[in-house]
Amino acid sequence: MAKSQKVTLKGTEHTPMPGARAIGPTSPHQLIEISVILKHRQPLNLSQHRGQTLSHSDFAKTYGADPAHVDQIKQFARENNLVVLTRGDEVLRRTVTLAGTAADMEKAFNVELVGFEHPDGTYRGHTGPIQIPEAYSSIIQGVFGLDNRPVAHPHIRMRNTNRTFGSRASTTTYTPLQVASLYDFPRDADGEGQTIGIIELGGGYRPADLQQYFQNLNLRNPAVRAVLVDQANNRPSTPNSADAEVMLDIEVAGSVANGASMAVYFTSNTARGFQDALSTAVHDQIHAPSVLSISWGNPEATWTQQSMECFDQVAQEAALLGITIIAASGDQGSTDGMAGNQNHVDFPASCPHVLGVGGTRLVSANNTIQTETVWNDGPTGGASGGGYSNVFQRPEWQASVVTKPSRGVPDTSGNADPDTGYTILVDGEHAVIGGTSAVAPLWAALVARCNQVLNTRLGYLNPALYAMNQNSGFRDITQGNNGAFPATPGWDPCTGLGTPAGNRLLQALSTATGKTVSANVGKLAASAQTVETRAGRPHSAA
Repeated sequence: MAKSQKVTLKGTEHTPMPGARAIGPTSPHQLIEISVILKHRQPLNLSQHRGQTLSHSDFAKTYGADPAHVDQIKQFARENNLVVLTRGDEVLRRTVTLAGTAADMEKAFNVELVGFEHPDGTYRGHTGPIQIPEAYSSIIQGVFGLDNRPVAHPHIRMRNTNRTFGSRASTTTYTPLQVASLYDFPRDADGEGQTIGIIELGGGYRPADLQQYFQNLNLRNPAVRAVLVDQANNRPSTPNSADAEVMLDIEVAGSVANGASMAVYFTSNTARGFQDALSTAVHDQIHAPSVLSISWGNPEATWTQQSMECFDQVAQEAALLGITIIAASGDQGSTDGMAGNQNHVDFPASCPHVLGVGGTRLVSANNTIQTETVWNDGPTGGASGGGYSNVFQRPEWQASVVTKPSRGVPDTSGNADPDTGYTILVDGEHAVIGGTSAVAPLWAALVARCNQVLNTRLGYLNPALYAMNQNSGFRDITQGNNGAFPATPGWDPCTGLGTPAGNRLLQALSTATGKTVSANVGKLAASAQTVETRAGRPHSAA
């Protein structure tokens, strides 16, 4: 293809991270890998396939990248002294991986790469937008990897054992199965035949810890596989690292859906890593996850338009393939931790093709819920994220409950207060952990159970959840607030539609999808009951 004038790739504008300081240009010899995302062969159309689940083969033929466009990117690489790293899934994932020196990358994309020092660590970045030859602008959707700043935080909260006099103390600790029992999750299932995918932007797990944890709960050790994306690693270190997030996710999902397999997609905490991990998981035909759990995120204002648009496109691909994506709504209340008095919501929970989950404080007695309120431990203790998107418009399925023209977050919720937290084993140490991070794998396990019982893939759940009678599937949370927003009857921007009433939700989903309970599931009822009995009751933890 002939060379042409360069044009700006929309939505790629970058500014330095707040508090970052430039420390000098990137070495021209530094080797860099990037991901070039191609446009779909034709625009995505979820309504055209409503009620259908596409195979990966059909998806590739209908919506994947045009093979001719892949060849054009290879030509672009040759023109700019870049190397194509062939993965074999370029058409399906619409992603071509290129490698080259910083000097060649700067020339190819008309950027100046600079090193920055930041409290979260050093990173390579650029200011302003990425530019590409105009001749390629009709086929390129995004370019990721030139800037490798950290983009997300794990939404996890450790229990504070050093409370001041007069502060609210906690007396309850739960195992994940106890929370599932309180929420009346379907007992005739354990997720067998399902794979739960978990996206992790850091940390790692130790198989010995997992074996010990599930053994302590009298559960079998579920199959857990690490899938390494963009040269990432399963690299456990210490309990106060991202390991706590990884272990919380696996142990919650693996307890509640003990018959399911787990595929943990490790990647770098960068825009490229997040994008590649999601597309890898969605198009993984080996592990074939039916539900994905994401407990990492950041305020919408910290993401580029390119990142959010490309992520949302892959989330729509997941919907077409029958995959449910669930994301934590954040742990810093209605401001999402941003400076000033403005309200913000967390991405990717704000993505309209993702099920965003908020947090509650769950208090029980005699295996029955006594009270459940919005989780809000104040500015330092954490609170359920929620509010209204500044990026995404209100989806059609929220029109009956959300009065503002913006996407409302979250959609649902679950126990997240660390003072009514989950017992977890991390790097050999026991801990009590909360945060909306815990709610994403809890809901993922619920979806896995429902998928098994209904012998289907529920996939894109949001429209069905909002179409049903709220009392059919949820416990409405009407007390508390997350800062700017109070809980109210019906949907609210603290806890969404409420917390799950598992069996009622299953019946409502059965009606909505026309699927009946699978005949081969009933035999699990007795064993599931035994497992929950062995797991015990909530116990005191002063």
